[in-house]
Amino acid sequence: MPDSIIKTEILIHDLKVPISVIDAGAKSLLNRRDSYGPLTDKQVKVLKRIIRNTLTTQRLVNDVLELGRSREGVMITSDFPISSLVTSVILEIFDLYDPGVAEIVRKIQTYEELEKAIKPSGARLSFDPKVWEKMVHLDEAKVRQILRNLVTNAIKHRLSLVEISGKIQDKKLILKVKDDGRGIAPSDHQKIFETYFTTGSSIESAIMSHGLGLAGVMGLLKDMGGKLKLNSDNGKGAEFRVTIPL
Repeated sequence: MPDSIIKTEILIHDLKVPISVIDAGAKSLLNRRDSYGPLTDKQVKVLKRIIRNTLTTQRLVNDVLELGRSREGVMITSDFPISSLVTSVILEIFDLYDPGVAEIVRKIQTYEELEKAIKPSGARLSFDPKVWEKMVHLDEAKVRQILRNLVTNAIKHRLSLVEISGKIQDKKLILKVKDDGRGIAPSDHQKIFETYFTTGSSIESAIMSHGLGLAGVMGLLKDMGGKLKLNSDNGKGAEFRVTIPL
């Protein structure tokens, strides 16, 4: 590995400590008012915004480190149910976009309860019950990062709907993420997987982006022997189909 990459990844790793300190400090002010004093409503909103953005930064750091491990061929595989994979991704995303829904998701026990909890936010699930409870043997951290990036991307570009579905076929895990947004022109289908390429999204979306996006998804999939297929056109939304060998 080139020295420049090693130095960058060491720097990224070292960011974890100050980020954790910021997170702990903000949470202490918010949760220990008996020690630190009362807060106004505006101060509470600012602290909650700090905590949400700290969480985003923590995930970005972990994503970059996971990409580095993947590039070096490091795979940490385990058995896990598809239900826990999808639920953890939904929880991570709603922690940022709708903390109220995230709190509900933390308490649910069944697929039906999860469907009901996220439906008002325009999110849909489409899984066969047998597939939902199916155990798979993969690198969960990498698959979770792939799915989270795709769902986050869909939420940013949707009009009102994001659908997550999955199945197991021919010893492969197939996950689909679909949105009803403005779609992607065929001429951009290859470009969107290039690092730093954007399709002209608003500056607000750019700020909210993890910065890895689809280029990171492609890198992880390649290392896992997986594939990604895009079905989209202008004004017709987008569907990303991920296939990962089991």
